[in-house]
Amino acid sequence: MENIQNYTTQMDAARKGIITEEIKAVAKSERLSSQEVCKLLAEGKVVICANKKHKCLKAQGIGSTLRTKINANIGISRDCKDYNIEMQKVLSAVELGADAIMDLSSHGNTQPFRQKLVEECPVMIGTVPVYDAVIHYQRDLATLTAKDFIDVVKLHAEDGVDFVTLHCGITRKTLEQIKKHKRKMNIVSRGGSLIFAWMSMTGQENPFYEYFDEILEICEKHDVTISLGDACRPGCLADATDVCQIEELVRLGELTKRAWAHNVQVMVEGPGHVPLNQIAANMEVQKTLCSGAPFYVLGPLVTDIAPGYDHITAAIGGALAAANGAAFLCYVTPAEHLALPNLEDVKNGIIASKIAAHAADIAKGIPYAREIDDKMADARRKLDWEAQFDCALDAERAREIRDSRLPEDDHSDTCSMCGKFCAVRSMNKALKGEMIDIL
Repeated sequence: MENIQNYTTQMDAARKGIITEEIKAVAKSERLSSQEVCKLLAEGKVVICANKKHKCLKAQGIGSTLRTKINANIGISRDCKDYNIEMQKVLSAVELGADAIMDLSSHGNTQPFRQKLVEECPVMIGTVPVYDAVIHYQRDLATLTAKDFIDVVKLHAEDGVDFVTLHCGITRKTLEQIKKHKRKMNIVSRGGSLIFAWMSMTGQENPFYEYFDEILEICEKHDVTISLGDACRPGCLADATDVCQIEELVRLGELTKRAWAHNVQVMVEGPGHVPLNQIAANMEVQKTLCSGAPFYVLGPLVTDIAPGYDHITAAIGGALAAANGAAFLCYVTPAEHLALPNLEDVKNGIIASKIAAHAADIAKGIPYAREIDDKMADARRKLDWEAQFDCALDAERAREIRDSRLPEDDHSDTCSMCGKFCAVRSMNKALKGEMIDIL
């Protein structure tokens, strides 16, 4: 029988050969043995984001050899500040199959909402503490101290969040690089821009980099996974795979090893906006520089000209990224670059990301990934509409479309696209030796 006192984090347990309940749960959902999960976890190639205080969590593993996971961002802003609506988005996202929720709230009293998520939300919960610093202390950015930032990390860990995005890789050297290399979009990471601004105004080093060891102690105590934020991710195709992005990635690789030395689990965040032909190379560079730590990508978006449809541009990039090694896709909604997403945007973003993740899982050979596709093919061959809906990612939408445009006759056999010209119907009848009536 395991004893919680015998290990500090899931990584520590794995390295000691202790099979935790979380490891068992991941092994079962991924159809692997607990020993296989344990080995990947010990090597840092899989993370199980599971704060000790998140009691209602259904543990999931994140890693390139596992099923690709997806994250949904929620949170209030000064212009959209109804926590009840955000909770509706959370419930909808979980119902639709999101594996994680990130609370990116940047206004109001955030702690009660964060604690409510930990109490009620069964999927992984992530936050970006630097967003919370200004509103938590109700002070201007320049007046905050390094200790203030670290204390907010501690607060989030104590509240029970499973992973925190920390922009540790941006340093004072980055200030000069951004000025020298004349990026088209400069820094588009909200957290990265805040740290850049704080360093510019105070003349001090990035506290998340300078006091990284102190952060590791906090994360080890509560078993909080660090998601190393990419402050210099490209915000347009012109900035993809440039010096600023790659040098930060080198630094994140170094920080990954430092975290592992403390048994702290790590994910590494990646781009951003990347041309289709550069995505595979970006994934390979990350795997090399960060020793196979799980890669968490925003998209990538493969074109800059599709506001209103960026869930599609991100799904295209996300499918290719995951097929080439990304483990975790952050959803992008149709509202990206335009507004805070509403409930419908959240749904569209999750469905697009789930399509991308599933397509990637098939491509990278996850053994059971294609089972549902084969069931769908069987249902379509039999013209079994109910079975098709059962296989659909969004059964409600599929049923709604069919029911609103039924053919005039023989509803069970055909749809209004082909009617009695339906190839499946014709083949079924022909193979049975039946007469094929068209007119």
